[in-house]
Amino acid sequence: MTIEITNESGVAVDEQKLLRLTEHNLAQLHVSPDAEVAILLVDEGAMESLHVQWMDEPGPTDVLSFPMDELRPGTADMPTPAGLLGDIVLCPQVAEVQAEQARHSMLDELMLLTTHGLLHLLGFDHAEPEEEREMFGLQRDLLLSFHTAERRHRS
Repeated sequence: MTIEITNESGVAVDEQKLLRLTEHNLAQLHVSPDAEVAILLVDEGAMESLHVQWMDEPGPTDVLSFPMDELRPGTADMPTPAGLLGDIVLCPQVAEVQAEQARHSMLDELMLLTTHGLLHLLGFDHAEPEEEREMFGLQRDLLLSFHTAERRHRS
């Protein structure tokens, strides 16, 4: 599995934890070990430019996803084929504000946003109430299973 993380945000981030999270999520979603995904952390100015360019919305946002090969989650019997999942762009400065509002750490917020962005790469959306329930439920389950796996690994 090729997961490339590039931090251009100027904010120190636990990139190894984001890497482990993404590996965990891809395995849970039965995505081929040969799939590729890039995670880019940028500052507010860069995120605002992307947000205006691609979503035609002002101001920086927390996460943007740019799917490439339109891959979907697989199953244990039929994993997703190898391919280029796409790019997840995160803005730690926006995540930090949201983390304060949610009363958790910036890293927890970045992990939530990384998982959210990955699900968008795999075709999930939350425009309709049923889609939102499915996507946010899966997002919660992936984060809980990752935290459980991390605790077991440390023991």
